[in-house]
Amino acid sequence: MQKLIAYPLSIIYYLLLGATLVIFHPIQWLCFNLFGYMAHKRSVDALCFFLVANTYVLGTRYKINNLNNLPTGVPLVIAANHQSFYDITSIGWFMRKVHPKFVSKIELGRGIPSISYNLNHGGSVLIDRKDPKQALSAIKKMASYIETNKRATVIFPEGTRSKTGKPIPFANNGLKILCKYAPSAYVVPVTINNSWKMTRWGSFPLGIGNKLEFTIHTPISVKDTPFPELFEKTEQAVVQAVI
Repeated sequence: MQKLIAYPLSIIYYLLLGATLVIFHPIQWLCFNLFGYMAHKRSVDALCFFLVANTYVLGTRYKINNLNNLPTGVPLVIAANHQSFYDITSIGWFMRKVHPKFVSKIELGRGIPSISYNLNHGGSVLIDRKDPKQALSAIKKMASYIETNKRATVIFPEGTRSKTGKPIPFANNGLKILCKYAPSAYVVPVTINNSWKMTRWGSFPLGIGNKLEFTIHTPISVKDTPFPELFEKTEQAVVQAVI
């Protein structure tokens, strides 16, 4: 019965999603080209708000634990487990005060209204997972960016999303590069729960009535923590809070 109800609700959701992406593409372009970074950033905040709000049609609810754990005015590396596209929109909206940028796969950098434009112009970096040299160079660029501008980057050390919610072992290369070239940063472990249920049946229909929960753990100072210890603490904090 739940899946049957999900079909019409998913159609409504996708209509809202498409309209949101199409409307905000020219808004982003105007803000970026006429008024600069802060105007563009506000347009992206508004975009993320509507992307989150659209999911209310599906009966989706959100709970953000320990939002006050996010420091401001310092570079941040938000390291989270990855379960679905909805991780990204949620972090973009609920953690907007720290200007989150994303280490994203290169395929998302073209062809998607609003999303591709933001990834190309909003401070995020695109990596080619088939080209390790390019990927590490892009992550180094991101580290320098957050170090200089005191903003946040989001990385999913699992490398790919978990379709069942079960954590995938973390890879350390990307996180290590970010820590090396953003030495004044804090690593913020974030655990995401139930996001995978949004796509439990695939892209259509979408899951309904889910409560997505984000838990922000205690930040870890890069300069005060040897990387092996930092990596272990980050993975443990994230994984142990997965339901």
